[in-house]
Amino acid sequence: MNFTAGTMMDKDIYKNNPLHGTSLETVLTELVKHYGFEILAAYMNLNCFKQNPSVASSLKFLKKTPWAQEKVEAFYMYQYHSLPKADDANFELPPRDRIVPSGLEQRPPKELTLDDAEELRIKKAQKTRERTARSGPANPWGNR
Repeated sequence: MNFTAGTMMDKDIYKNNPLHGTSLETVLTELVKHYGFEILAAYMNLNCFKQNPSVASSLKFLKKTPWAQEKVEAFYMYQYHSLPKADDANFELPPRDRIVPSGLEQRPPKELTLDDAEELRIKKAQKTRERTARSGPANPWGNR
């Protein structure tokens, strides 16, 4: 069995993902250059973008905090590259593991304003509630 060929083929399915081969530092630098820390703080609500923000300090925090890194990477995919939102199956995966169908084209970054940040936050909260309701109540014991 040739495991190398399987590994290469597995990597090919991620080639349309804009995070494929892109470092976290590059992602963060591009976002800050395009949007600035104020917009990033408003849309993602991360303290590393609010209190004395810098690329270096934000990078340090994001590397130690997987959930925050995923939030930034998802923002990079869906706001900066304007890709359509992930389907339910891909939504459960970290952004770097999501498969972007080959027919989808990256578009110019979305124009974001501070005024729109609150409206978006409300929509995201509603979608999260709907997703949670579909999956049923949480069971802390892991059995049904």
